[in-house]
Amino acid sequence: MYDNGKIWIAGADQRLYLNPAMANRHGLIAGATGTGKTITMKVLAESFSDMGVPVFLADVKGDLSGMCQEGVDSENMQARIQKFGIENFTYKKYTTRFWDIFGENGIPARVTISDMGPVLLSRLLGLTEVQAGVLNIVFRVADDHGLLLLDLKDLRAMLQYVGDNRAEFTIEYGNVSTASVGAIQRALLAFEDEGANIFFGEPALDIRDWMRTDLDGRGIINILSSTRLIQSPGVYGIFLLWMLSELFEKLPEVGDLPKPRMIFFFDEAHLLFNDAPKALVQKIVQVVKLIRSKGVGVYFISQSPSDIPDEVLAQLSNRIQHALRAYTPAEMKAVRAAAAAFRENPAFKTQDVLMELGVGEALVSCLDDSGIPTMVQRASILPPQSRMGAADEDLVRSMIMTDEFELKYREAVDRESAYEILVKATQELIAQAEAEKIRLEEEAEAAKIAEAEEKARQKEEAAAAKAAEREAIAAAKAAEKEALAAQKAAEKEAAAAAKAAEKEALAAQKAAEREAAAKKKVFERAATNAANSVARSVTTNVLNTVTGGKKASTGTIAKRAASTALNSVMRAGTSSIMRGLFGNKK
Repeated sequence: MYDNGKIWIAGADQRLYLNPAMANRHGLIAGATGTGKTITMKVLAESFSDMGVPVFLADVKGDLSGMCQEGVDSENMQARIQKFGIENFTYKKYTTRFWDIFGENGIPARVTISDMGPVLLSRLLGLTEVQAGVLNIVFRVADDHGLLLLDLKDLRAMLQYVGDNRAEFTIEYGNVSTASVGAIQRALLAFEDEGANIFFGEPALDIRDWMRTDLDGRGIINILSSTRLIQSPGVYGIFLLWMLSELFEKLPEVGDLPKPRMIFFFDEAHLLFNDAPKALVQKIVQVVKLIRSKGVGVYFISQSPSDIPDEVLAQLSNRIQHALRAYTPAEMKAVRAAAAAFRENPAFKTQDVLMELGVGEALVSCLDDSGIPTMVQRASILPPQSRMGAADEDLVRSMIMTDEFELKYREAVDRESAYEILVKATQELIAQAEAEKIRLEEEAEAAKIAEAEEKARQKEEAAAAKAAEREAIAAAKAAEKEALAAQKAAEKEAAAAAKAAEKEALAAQKAAEREAAAKKKVFERAATNAANSVARSVTTNVLNTVTGGKKASTGTIAKRAASTALNSVMRAGTSSIMRGLFGNKK
């Protein structure tokens, strides 16, 4: 409750206040489930709003929407009001704006891939160090080439582009492995199943739209519906961290102010740090440390202080610790650590009281005007002035539909970015390739037609040549046949002529031979006759000589013998003569 320029948190023997000038030193609201942390958060949020400070709340359980409606009076409320001695307590509603990453129970709250950045995105996707390095290269390439990364399809397209051209980019930016690109793509696919395609895009949330006041000067309470979002704890944690980073980067330095410029309440804060790598924790510590000078206060709500790293816990100066239960040694250790974080009060033992606190009670210690933690006090938290629990759904729906930012953020805008540029370039390459393909196909078809025509021509020529060859062969055969026939006829005629000539020659020869034979015979007869005449004459002469012409009987015998011998000599001589005249021919 806002009272005399201070935030009245709780009451004990005295009123316990939170100094607005120290509210940006951050704070912690801790306690076991059901001990009253949500009520404490609502009381602080109402007080900051009344003070004119815009507030952000993450509604994890869905029971913060009641802040848009007036509280409901009851006997229990009256008893609490009287217990604190509150005068003129009034129920009132607060100007509330509802947001929802998924756009279901509030105005869509989108973030661009570029705004999220590679560091937070790597944490969100659970990437290894090597994979995170590849993602950094993808962002750097996109930046160097003027390719906006707005939504998931932009990042997917860039990953594909870098992966396809990894040989080129490896030389300039470092090693880009196909395995890492594939792993990031798979992580994005799983993230997309959680609704990331809705989470990333435009119009992107301008964090300064949460830093508004209403017409009465009260800070507007921005409630982020997180009942569905908390089912994806990684997305929830990274979104909250992104908001802090955005404020840190965009808000100017203002130093110490009389009151904060804005207050953030992060429920289930341990989700920011679960399995967070050291580099991310260092980033959170840096933001929490430095955002104070921007006039922003951050309050973490968790079950136990041990859920938050010591480096962050050390920055949370304003503490409201509800009851802790210790049933195990580990829980007992957490109780001792929580108790030791307070400035001790000699009136009681902090550790014992911490486990005795009832619902709505808490140990409270805030910074005084000098920035020194006050002594811890056991106190009861004031009741909220707005409605406890969830508001009427119809009322919430009506407030969302009539909100000025509904028109600004409801419809998603998909302007030209990396995906469109790369797709366009790819389509142009595809079109060029298609045109080249068509040209090559046309050339191939023309070549095919020309080849077919050439083959047809060659076939016709071959057929004509073959026909001509057949005709030539037939003509040659016919000519050869005719020549052969002529040759045979000539040979036949020549043979006939030769035969006739031979016959004639033979006939002539035979005639000549017959004539010669006849002549020979005539000559031989004549010769024989002449020889015989000569022989007889000689013989007679010889005989006469021998005998003297006288007849005697012995002489007759000798005459005969001489005549026979002479005849033989004559015949031999005649034969020799005949052979000399006619040779051996008859």
